Amino acid sequence: MYIRRVTIIWFLILILNPTLVAQTESTFPKEAVKSMHASGPFDVKVTAQNDSSSDPLLHRMTLDKQYHGDLEATGMGQMLTAGTEVKGSGAYVAIEKVTGTLKGRSGSFVLQHSGTMNQNVPQLTITVVPDSGTAQLKGLTGKMNINIASGGKHSYEFDYTLPGD
Repeated sequence: MYIRRVTIIWFLILILNPTLVAQTESTFPKEAVKSMHASGPFDVKVTAQNDSSSDPLLHRMTLDKQYHGDLEATGMGQMLTAGTEVKGSGAYVAIEKVTGTLKGRSGSFVLQHSGTMNQNVPQLTITVVPDSGTAQLKGLTGKMNINIASGGKHSYEFDYTLPGD
């Protein structure tokens, strides 16, 4: 009964004083969030790690990347891979810390990679880890796509948002 009475009172206050709603909303400013796009080439060095796994289908590697273009940064990470007996099928997961500048804003962030290959058909998801952005990249969210040209050149497409942009 108490909750119903409080609800009715608030309802009457809002009907009788609609400017209260506008005043309440304006006291809590919302940060502008705009979708942005970055792209460019990158170089990657993948180094196999000496692990003690006796399974020839499981591997651990390090990633060392140099991003260019809209993202001028280095990426350092760890990757785990799993092959299968079927050629062209397998999977990988990786965590990569990216440090540098994104369209002039400096800081770092972490990317989570998850990829599968099903008989030479790739599916890849690369996502910014929530709350991993630092300095001027604090609040960064987004997804990255990797393109590999027929000659082996790598490039990225990065759709992201930053508070206040």
